[in-house]
Amino acid sequence: MDKKPPLVVILGPTAVGKTAFSLELAEKVGGEIVSADSRLFYRGLDIGTAKPTLEERKRVPHHLVDVANPDETWSLAVFQRAAREALADIHARGRIPFLVGGTGQYVAAVTRGWLPPEVKPDPRLRLVLEELARTRSINWLHDGLNTLDPEAAGKIDPRNLRRTIRALEVILSTGKRFSAQRGQGESPYRLLTIGLTRPRPELYARIDERIEAMFSDGLLDEVRGLLERGYSPDLPSMSAIGYRESVAVLRGELTLDEAKIQMKRLTRVFVRRQANWFKAGDPAIHWFQASEPGLVEKVGILVREFIEN
Repeated sequence: MDKKPPLVVILGPTAVGKTAFSLELAEKVGGEIVSADSRLFYRGLDIGTAKPTLEERKRVPHHLVDVANPDETWSLAVFQRAAREALADIHARGRIPFLVGGTGQYVAAVTRGWLPPEVKPDPRLRLVLEELARTRSINWLHDGLNTLDPEAAGKIDPRNLRRTIRALEVILSTGKRFSAQRGQGESPYRLLTIGLTRPRPELYARIDERIEAMFSDGLLDEVRGLLERGYSPDLPSMSAIGYRESVAVLRGELTLDEAKIQMKRLTRVFVRRQANWFKAGDPAIHWFQASEPGLVEKVGILVREFIEN
């Protein structure tokens, strides 16, 4: 008998319906949700991240949501430690933890027992890389990473300057590929992994609807408020899709329609990048169509059997 503590993982691409599904399922089986979405860490970034509402968080306890200010940096190692502490607390209270998210690297860091590269930050090297990003562009820096380590580059959003710089820092400090240095131990959990999917045209339509709703719900006002509180638009947290485009609208650099088009295009690229993490043929993932009738009841039975066994 496997004595490892159980962990239910719910993953899938952005806008597939993970939030609504995990809420219903957790309510049925006595679960609590630990977010593995790196965009949800930050206070004040609500509309553009499709963060669960306060009402939803009252229905089911959530962990690692609103745990940092926008100018704080949560590294993979910090997240991994905080997630494991949250999971231990949930287990200690006899509840069922659900790790929910679409950020593949963060899901893997918890479920696969990752050991992040132990390379200390090099402030001088980081300043050089930041200056190159400023003078040459973030995409130029990411292209350089792609030349040195295509595997790492394929899993890092070109807009994510912090992660791009970290990967280059490790490569340039050690002379080894970043993707080859991530140690992996045995998973500390007994896993049940549920994957949600939808046909790509349906998913893209949901993405488009979500982006339209974000602006209707006040995304520009949210971003304006963040800027007025002194948060720089160059912060890593503000590089999330929707925030940089909103800043450009407020500055008169993009029209609202141009911003929406750009967000829709970038989100489609992000969905394809998520597919690199969550393989449809992975035998460890139980895949379901998110629109399948009676899905919560069906997966609820699967979860109960998993816990009982």
